[in-house]
Amino acid sequence: MLKRIDLTRDYKKHQAEYQKAIQEVCEQTAFSGGAFADRFDRQFAQFVGVPYANGVNNGTSALHCAMLALGIGEGDEVIVPANTYIATAWGVTYAGATPVFVDCTSDTWEIDPDKIEEKITEKTKAIIGVHLYGQPFEFNRVKEIADRHGLFVVEDCAQAHGAGYEGKMVGSLGELGCFSFYPGKNLYAFGEGGSVTCKEQKYHDLITTIKNQGCQVRYYHDRVGYNYRLEGIQGAVLSVSLQFLPEWTEKRRQIGRTYLARITNPLLTMQAHPENTDPVFHLFEITVEDPGDFISYMEKKEIECNRHYPVPCHLQKAYAKLGYQKGDCPNAEYLASHCVTLPLFPEMTEQEVEMVIQACNTYKGNRING
Repeated sequence: MLKRIDLTRDYKKHQAEYQKAIQEVCEQTAFSGGAFADRFDRQFAQFVGVPYANGVNNGTSALHCAMLALGIGEGDEVIVPANTYIATAWGVTYAGATPVFVDCTSDTWEIDPDKIEEKITEKTKAIIGVHLYGQPFEFNRVKEIADRHGLFVVEDCAQAHGAGYEGKMVGSLGELGCFSFYPGKNLYAFGEGGSVTCKEQKYHDLITTIKNQGCQVRYYHDRVGYNYRLEGIQGAVLSVSLQFLPEWTEKRRQIGRTYLARITNPLLTMQAHPENTDPVFHLFEITVEDPGDFISYMEKKEIECNRHYPVPCHLQKAYAKLGYQKGDCPNAEYLASHCVTLPLFPEMTEQEVEMVIQACNTYKGNRING
């Protein structure tokens, strides 16, 4: 069975490097924050192309820190795409603010700039755009709207490490960029991890205080803070993985572009990728009329597929009190009920890629040679 993603292949290939990095942390007992986490922060900032990267314990905490650093709190509203993982909204809610959900486009499946302004009120403080599935959202249009209304723009880059927008790296575009290093991400830790990237020192300093229990000096708590530090072992592992990220990204792009060119079954629809973007194909999504039937069909072909986000954020029970109804975000709702994720990871062989293509092209009796 070809797995949808198989992390064991990377570990087996780079086991010696990972084990050496972990051993060094253990020898120095630098487990919570410390030299290895700090080193990764410097390396990741350089990779993204910003002065500052602030490692935290996961991507959700990164989003929470971003909201707090921007002064967002109770009574405020933040624009959030309905088509995203729920953590995008959690960061807003944890800060005491209210997420206001906006539909996605019907082709890129990213936040729809044409739907944003109608949701802006006097309470709106920021827009969170998500580079979902590794595809950058239409940043320039979102930024124009934000500037017109005096709003911050925060990038949720949890699925887009290394993705490009008009020649710039995601995470360097808005006021703050929020990354996740959850296992399975394009850059992943051996557990949990995250980062907030920024260009301004004031945000970096504030997030450093927030994630360290509200301290600048140990035991002197200047504000309510959180225990959000990046662990030393995760920092060391991430430093190893970061060395290989360009290679992994190129392989993901090769596979993603091959899928786009050669999956031609008219029953399957794929995400659009505008020419001014350089996606990294964290997830390769298709839409199909009956996802359950397609997944069962692929399983019989010895190919594992799964579904991401079968309930859009605005219809989750956790946000029922906000009063959203079916039909409020029709594109997001369609994707939630029709998306399927195909296998795509850097260690896939050419034969496995070919197997996926042929299986897709022969679904429902089609005889299409991709």
